[in-house]
Parts: sequence; structure tokens; C-alpha cells
Amino acid sequence: MQIEVLKSKIHRVKVTQANLNYIGSITIDEELMEKANIIENERVYIYDINNGERFDTYAIKGKKGSGIIGLNGAAARKVQVDDLLIIVSFATMDFNEAKTWKPTVIFPKDNHI
Repeated sequence: MQIEVLKSKIHRVKVTQANLNYIGSITIDEELMEKANIIENERVYIYDINNGERFDTYAIKGKKGSGIIGLNGAAARKVQVDDLLIIVSFATMDFNEAKTWKPTVIFPKDNHI
């Protein structure tokens, strides 16, 4: 049996930009992506702490060390600059493997490690 489990979590980062005139996705500081074990184009789920919105998109790399968290395209309508987000991704694995799996969870301060 295969199940989905938490793979990566970036807990409480602040939206720095919302760009309606972009095709889509979320731009995440490359350093945060590396520390959270998220790769470019990976599906991520966004939970907005301020307004309760929950949606998914894909991650793209932002400038390393910039602290950027930018929602692009239609997703930009679901957030406001300065909203706090939780960004997560999941992995599918065997049930027994999942029992011992340890996700990568980071707690940035001011959008930086």
C-alpha cells in the first residue's frame, strides 16, 4: 500500500510580492527551497495563515538569500503582501517506509534561515 506523507514544510514565511502578470507558481528563495528539500517545479501546497486560503501550485527558484516569497498569476489573488504562509509538499511511499519517515521542516526567521 502506498500513502502520502509530509515531505517538506516551510513554516510561517511572509509574502513579499504578488504578481498577477505572471503565468503562475510561487517564487521561493532558493536557500529556503534547499533547506526545506523542495525542488524547482515541485507541487507545493500553500496555507495562508491570515485568511485561511489553501491552494496548490508549483515552486520556482527565487534569488538565493533574497527572502522572496512571491505568488504569481491567479494565486496572487489569494494572498496579500505580508500574509504569513505555510508551504508544504508531500511524498508517496510504502506504508511501512512511511512509519519511520522524517520530513524536513524549517522555521525561517524573517524569510531567512
